[in-house]
Amino acid sequence: LIQSPVTTPLGLIMLKTTSEELACPREDLSVARKEELRKLLLDQVQTVLGLLTGILESIWDKHSVTAATPPPSPTSGESGDLLSSLLQSPSAAKLLNQPIPILDTESEYICSLALECLAHLFSWIPLSTSITPSLLTTIFHFARFGCDTRVRKMSSVNGSSQNSVLGQERGRLGVLAMSCINELMSKNCVPMEFEEYLLRMFQQTFYLLQKITKENNAHTVKSRLEELDESYIEKFTDFLRLFVSVHLRRIESYSQFPVVEFLALLFKYTFHQPTHEGYFSCLDIWTLFLDYLTSKIKSRLADKEAVLNRYEDALVLLLTEVLNRIQFRYNQAQLEELDDETLDDDQQTEWQRYLRQSLEVVAKVMELLPTHAFSTLFPVLQDNLEVYLGLQQFVVTSGTGHRLNITAENDCRRLHCSLRDLSSLLQAVGRLAEYFIGDVFAARFNDALTVVERLVKVTLYGSQIKLYNIETAVPSVLKPDLIDVHAQSLAALQAYAHWLAQFYSEVHRQNPEQFISLVSTALEAITPLISSKVQEKLLLSACHLLVSLATTVRPVFLISIPAVQKVFNRITDTSAQRLPDKAQVLVCRALSNVLLLPWPNLPESEQQWAVRSTNHASLISALTREYRQLKSNAILPQRKVQLEDTKVIIHQTLSVLEDIVESISGESTKSRQICYQSLQESVQVSLALFPAFIHQSDVTDEMLSFFLTLFQGLRVQMGVPFTEQIIQTFLNMFTREQLAESILHEGSTGCRVVEKFLKILQVVVQEPGQVFKPFLPSVISLCMEQVYPIIAERSSPDVKAELFELLFRVLHHNWRYFFKSSVLASVQRGVAEEQMENEAQFSAIMQAFGQSFLQPDIHLFKQNLFYLETLNTKQKLYHKKIFRTTMLFQFVNVLLQVLVHKSHDLLQEEIGIATYNMASVDFDGFYSAFLPEFLASCDGVDSNQKNVLGRNFKMDRDLPSFTQNVHRLVNDLRYYRLCNDSLPPGTVKL
Repeated sequence: LIQSPVTTPLGLIMLKTTSEELACPREDLSVARKEELRKLLLDQVQTVLGLLTGILESIWDKHSVTAATPPPSPTSGESGDLLSSLLQSPSAAKLLNQPIPILDTESEYICSLALECLAHLFSWIPLSTSITPSLLTTIFHFARFGCDTRVRKMSSVNGSSQNSVLGQERGRLGVLAMSCINELMSKNCVPMEFEEYLLRMFQQTFYLLQKITKENNAHTVKSRLEELDESYIEKFTDFLRLFVSVHLRRIESYSQFPVVEFLALLFKYTFHQPTHEGYFSCLDIWTLFLDYLTSKIKSRLADKEAVLNRYEDALVLLLTEVLNRIQFRYNQAQLEELDDETLDDDQQTEWQRYLRQSLEVVAKVMELLPTHAFSTLFPVLQDNLEVYLGLQQFVVTSGTGHRLNITAENDCRRLHCSLRDLSSLLQAVGRLAEYFIGDVFAARFNDALTVVERLVKVTLYGSQIKLYNIETAVPSVLKPDLIDVHAQSLAALQAYAHWLAQFYSEVHRQNPEQFISLVSTALEAITPLISSKVQEKLLLSACHLLVSLATTVRPVFLISIPAVQKVFNRITDTSAQRLPDKAQVLVCRALSNVLLLPWPNLPESEQQWAVRSTNHASLISALTREYRQLKSNAILPQRKVQLEDTKVIIHQTLSVLEDIVESISGESTKSRQICYQSLQESVQVSLALFPAFIHQSDVTDEMLSFFLTLFQGLRVQMGVPFTEQIIQTFLNMFTREQLAESILHEGSTGCRVVEKFLKILQVVVQEPGQVFKPFLPSVISLCMEQVYPIIAERSSPDVKAELFELLFRVLHHNWRYFFKSSVLASVQRGVAEEQMENEAQFSAIMQAFGQSFLQPDIHLFKQNLFYLETLNTKQKLYHKKIFRTTMLFQFVNVLLQVLVHKSHDLLQEEIGIATYNMASVDFDGFYSAFLPEFLASCDGVDSNQKNVLGRNFKMDRDLPSFTQNVHRLVNDLRYYRLCNDSLPPGTVKL
């Protein structure tokens, strides 16, 4: 059909359909037929590609011959030396410079069909010499349709609508051709003989890139890019990304490939993108390139300098341009289009994403060229800081307070831009903090010190002249700007906490004056901000910085600084207004850590634990005063108003205590001991209150959160008797009725309560040693007799994941509870006749696992399959007699049925491996008894088909062949059922 001109389009459509349907066939074919088809198709590939090449070439030649040769225009010498050097032959360059032919509608239709065919064929045929150079060259000829602006112009000159449609059609040919190229590019394994073709492809694409980014008098690069089809630009960017991520390491080694010139073109292409999305995609490409360079340098330390020198200019240019792009000073028009209100899926606005991606590029350049990057960034920061620090002279005192005396509209706008830029540059400086610590601390000490001194100065300045409370001419704009700069300066200083900690450990012996003055000044900047009158954004930045100083830096003298004592007094003073929840929690964490964390660089004898312990006890006692008073009247029935007040106290106190325990849980034993001593009374109060609030699921939820954190962090300190008391209380409270009420009637909060309770039990059953073993029977009976029956029949996944994790932990950490095989006995008898205990409980747990595989929830299925496999690798679950004799083939049967029903297709591979691990325990039984029984019980297939299925399942005993056989069996069983279902009723089967 293709070879006769009249039916060419029809032939091409059928060819594409063949490629789509037969190369990746659906399931209505048996495996044998699928393999045969693929082989037959691959035999035809060369012929088919030849035909398609012929069609495209002949149309191109036919039309380009008729196009009269235009007079040599002044721009026709544009190919220049770069191109000839790229293509190694002037003739090829000349070929690519031919004018683009003008096609009639039919030829265009045929070409678009042929290119669609190629794109689909390339998606499944392997790279090989059947993809000939002439085919590639032809595809590139068509790719030029996308980057030819003359096509558009022609249509607008003639003014007729028909022509502009033609222009779009021709643009589409360019898009289709790029799709073909990207299909080839995305294949990672490239045979040796194909590498040369790849090189040729890149050279031709870079000719196109050069064409797209060429500047001449009539056009800037940006206006050229705006004229091109958006989807063409998208395909082109995809191509560049594939080139950098997949092929750059191959191509870079070819001496004739000019990588630096390529980067120059990519640079032009990136910074002239007409859309934000386009610019983001290009920044991603640069990120890939910088990652490639970083890993290359790490693997070849010897010629690090040579590699860097080659790319240094390009990287410095990139850095400067990216920094300019985030500044209103240079890029106001574009930046004002960015939305800074609505949050996307990652909880950031368009502006935040823009800034974050730009700063990632800056940071990656900093890692490669630290001194250059710093000397580029710091002067720019300095300029904007001058403006900010100079605002003091415009502050005037008025009747109501302070006012900023800048009113001219133009000045306000310039100030707005400068403040926005300062805020971005402070984030940039913070992002670079990690490149001043570790091995390079000494080498880059002076740069870092300059930065930290500036930051401390700026934060103090902001707090002293209270810019966050100042009146301005344009409050809706300038006030948020001033608050943001202040918050960002605190956050940037926080980023240098690790540097300060290293500085402290270097100087604490000799002359720590400079360090002490930095920390004290920073605290002077923080303390005025810790007040409920300060805007939350600024308040939280100050709290986070305080936490970092207390936790990461930990100077000995913190507690004696008046500013810190002020904060202590403020927090423990009950008459002062309480801070918003988040801030209150952070400040309490900081104060607790000041007292609890061991001081660095000092021996145990100088830690002053006794004094610190007393102080910590009084801090916690002050924070929990109201909470501990609840104990006496919790037993009485409460009125509604009173109940709400009580709930607030419980919420506020427990959120603070939980955070304190969590932040200490990884620390030294001494810190944890002191922490528990201070908390002991509050913990007992919580346990006493628990029964009174069992029907208030929101309160129970917070209490269990607190207990879970205690169990995870302080269970050793709590001691055995008290832990037992807690668990016993919980087990008594969570009766079957209470569980049913929580899970079935209280919605998500109720389920969360039960989930946290199960999590606490997970911690308990994992504890080594004999201490908590007596609880096992009651834990198992709670799971199997009380929780499981309630949730087994529900389709919703709530509680199930936690329950099965608990059952897994019970088995995994307490195997001896079920299987008591002593080593001695097994040696004497030669073969271990394992003693089984608690058999009924073990069977019930396994039954529950089996049931879970029949339910639609794919996450639960995956989790539970993983648990069984883990128990098998660690404890040889499948080999145990009870499993082997009564459960093994039930599980295999369920797994095979799941594959046949295709209900959990994403897990095909995992299910195949698990089936193999189970079958391999008893291959003889599998082949002689299970498989025939399984086939006999299959409905929808006749006995003849069953025999074929059985014969095709070879008796292989290695994993790859076995899983292949399983998938073959499943596929063919589905195929036979499909065939039989579609037969008309009454058909006689032979």
